Amino acid sequence: MYRKKILLFVLLGGLIVAGAFAYLIYRALFVPNTAFENEVAYVYIRTGAPYDSVRLRLEPLLRDLETFDAVARRKKYTSNVRAGRYPIRRGMNNNEIINSLRSANTPVQVSFNNQERPASLAGRIAGQIEADSASLLEAFTDTAFLAQHGWTRDQALVPYIPNSYEFFWDTDALEFRERMLEEYNRFWNEARREKAAEVGLEPEEVIALASIVHKETAKPDERPRVAGLYLNRLRRNMALQADPTVIYAIKRETGNYDTIIKRVLYRDLELDSPYNTYKYGGIPPGPIFMPDISAIEAVLNPESHNYLYMVADTENFGYHQFAETLSQHNRNKEQYIRWINSMNIRR
Repeated sequence: MYRKKILLFVLLGGLIVAGAFAYLIYRALFVPNTAFENEVAYVYIRTGAPYDSVRLRLEPLLRDLETFDAVARRKKYTSNVRAGRYPIRRGMNNNEIINSLRSANTPVQVSFNNQERPASLAGRIAGQIEADSASLLEAFTDTAFLAQHGWTRDQALVPYIPNSYEFFWDTDALEFRERMLEEYNRFWNEARREKAAEVGLEPEEVIALASIVHKETAKPDERPRVAGLYLNRLRRNMALQADPTVIYAIKRETGNYDTIIKRVLYRDLELDSPYNTYKYGGIPPGPIFMPDISAIEAVLNPESHNYLYMVADTENFGYHQFAETLSQHNRNKEQYIRWINSMNIRR
């Protein structure tokens, strides 16, 4: 009888221990373990990051880091960390969190526009994916890559069509460049290349001219008219005489791209730069700016007219007054000069 009681106590003790162990396993695997109130938090894991680095990123997001560690070791996640951007949803348990970190790499929307040079584009992209600005700039300006596609250093911005694109966060610089080359080739389909040929330009020249059109007018509905004006000048072998190219030439010459120039002076027109379209004919050697798609489409679909001159419209701000003859233009220009002097704009 005494021996039976001992066996019963041992059995009960074993059941209690087994139950406690089962509870601990259940708690570690299936009890919610998030410590944030938002619906979802994202964990960014860099390429080659060790588990300790992931642990540091998870620490403020989890209630119980020790149980997470135990499950991570059991599921061998500690030795199989993968780079990327992973969602952790409120109320997830350790098992679900690790499954997400293993297989739910979530893309990001990468957007860019209005960049003036490769360095600024690199900085813009580096804030959205893992690749750093130095590696991106090196990829953008790689002479072998540019030469392979018939581009010069001045045309380094050409392959990057401003838009919003989906990328995995752990994309490196070369992967980003190759994807953008694919997007460039997709953008320049047969229909657009035919339109470029109709206006007598190569795609690279379209982008360069579109950058001027974009800078000349912030009004998308006016861009086809401005594009038509510049194409008229090119057909007549007239210099483009575009103030934005002079401003860009000044920035390029000084190296100060942050300077703000509201007024181009006569002395600026003497600056010896291939981007000075008062001094040099034709289209500049590369874009002065990253034009919007609307500006590119304006060059490909220009308004048909006989305008050769334009000046800012002081009565309809943002738009321009257009003229077919120099005498008409000079009258419009006098009105603009009176206005700009009245505003005391010296530079």
